[in-house]
Amino acid sequence: MSFSTRQRRSTTSDSSQPSKPESYTKADKPGRSASSNGREESGNDRGLAWFTALFALGMVRYMSATTNIIHNCDEVFNYWEPLHYLLYKSGFQTWEYSSRFALRSYLYIVFHEVVGRPASWLFAYEKVRVFYAVRIFLGLLSVISDATLVIAVSRKYGKYLAFYALAMLCLASGCFFASTSFLPSSLSMYAMSLSSGLFLLDKPAQAVAVAAVGVILGWPFSILAFLPVTLFSLSKQFKQAFLSGAVTSIALLVLSILVDYYYYQRWTSSVFNLLVHNVLGGGESHLYGTEGPLFYLRNGFNNFNFCFIFALLFLSILPIVWRKYAPDLLIVVSPLYIWLAFMSLQSHKEERFLYPVYPLVCLAASVVIESFPDLVRDKYSPYDKSTIVVIAKVLRPGALCLILCASHARTFSLINGYAAPFEVYKILDHYDDAGTGSVLCVGSEWHRFPSSFFVPDFIGEVRWINDGFQGLLPFPFNATLGGTSAAPPYFNDKNKASHEQYLEDLQACSFLVELQLDRPYHYRGNDLSTWEAVAALPYLDREVSPAKYRSFFIPYLWEQKNVFGTYKLLKRMSKPK
Repeated sequence: MSFSTRQRRSTTSDSSQPSKPESYTKADKPGRSASSNGREESGNDRGLAWFTALFALGMVRYMSATTNIIHNCDEVFNYWEPLHYLLYKSGFQTWEYSSRFALRSYLYIVFHEVVGRPASWLFAYEKVRVFYAVRIFLGLLSVISDATLVIAVSRKYGKYLAFYALAMLCLASGCFFASTSFLPSSLSMYAMSLSSGLFLLDKPAQAVAVAAVGVILGWPFSILAFLPVTLFSLSKQFKQAFLSGAVTSIALLVLSILVDYYYYQRWTSSVFNLLVHNVLGGGESHLYGTEGPLFYLRNGFNNFNFCFIFALLFLSILPIVWRKYAPDLLIVVSPLYIWLAFMSLQSHKEERFLYPVYPLVCLAASVVIESFPDLVRDKYSPYDKSTIVVIAKVLRPGALCLILCASHARTFSLINGYAAPFEVYKILDHYDDAGTGSVLCVGSEWHRFPSSFFVPDFIGEVRWINDGFQGLLPFPFNATLGGTSAAPPYFNDKNKASHEQYLEDLQACSFLVELQLDRPYHYRGNDLSTWEAVAALPYLDREVSPAKYRSFFIPYLWEQKNVFGTYKLLKRMSKPK
């Protein structure tokens, strides 16, 4: 009896101490050791190959780059429009880019100009192709960073966990859309994946350097999300990690100040200005809308469905996770919960604010799915093959299939329901007979303007017309006032409309973009004596469509249960001679 007791205590499952857990690796899995199968593990179980991860992510990110819609008008006016101005000397300017406020870094724009400039030379007369070239570049950054995370998980914890993470990174709606969005929070998301992967690959110095890029070149507020990996990297290799992070941070800050000086024509730091304005200066973000504390939970389910639920359940299986994955994987996943809690406390909420931790949602959910058998297995019997353990193993691919099906339904619904603005603006190219200097007018649909990349050269200007919006709208960059260095008097940081932002003479409009819904409103396009519709596409009316049918595509029911408006491009009719 005493002999058997000693033998039981010497088994792997009992050997770890709660206070000093040993990191679980794929070599610890039953049947994975060299002695158990008579051959070296490195030669026969190398985990996922780089090619597999790069190919799978590459295919999906390319689809995202070519089909993704724009989910937030900030992406257009704060990033696509300044880039368009640098490339073509025309585009819209927001108050954040006024040299008086200088809240946005031109370094981030110039980073994408590295791709946009050659593309503008290659596609001299096709600006839309330049738009998609930049998007493909964004997708490529996402592929490299996510593939690094997947390979790191594969090498450290085995190919099954890595496969689950890869599948969800590829097809989860949140990652599909965020991966090719031209936003600083998306760059922070790339950095999160890459930094986490490097940390798991025992490269702490590189992990800290990448984190610095995500914070300074990307979104400064994401610093909180990068803290766990940064602090533990410093604890592993303090000197190397500190020097790496410090050199990268100082270099980027200096470069940012120099680039900002070149464009704003004054010494300033947009990174510092943004932090001061929002943290110390009372940025008054509530002016742009507020949401309740459950906003991110609802949004998380919409974008990740059951994957998000599993990610939250990660906290409920901490004893299992602690035994198998502590400490490294816990450190990597922890920013998800820190960031989710912190952002939920803020009154102003937007979907893009969660982008930095999107990859961690997939990773946390993968851990839970991979741990299904551990929930029912006898911890003293790692080779337990009881019926309930077998069922738990079968549930893993079942749960994955459920997530992937729901993700596809979400992606399909958004792309097919809200893609009309992209397609309508592309049709403008076919009506250059309107003549050079034509005026394109946009009313309440200003916030769905897909960017000047979709406006052909024969359009002289895009003008807003008053449909009742009382906030401040973007103005064209004014070369007379200094272009990027201008501080126009019509800009303010209180979201107060300027009397100059609307076109008063509607007779000057050559084209009109209008969304017509089943509402008792007056639509200008209904005046058939003045306007003819040259394009009309269905657009999902979210306000009157049931949430369960508009959020996810359900065959047959999606078109039957939802209500659609008509997104129109109207051309002014020629007066009879």
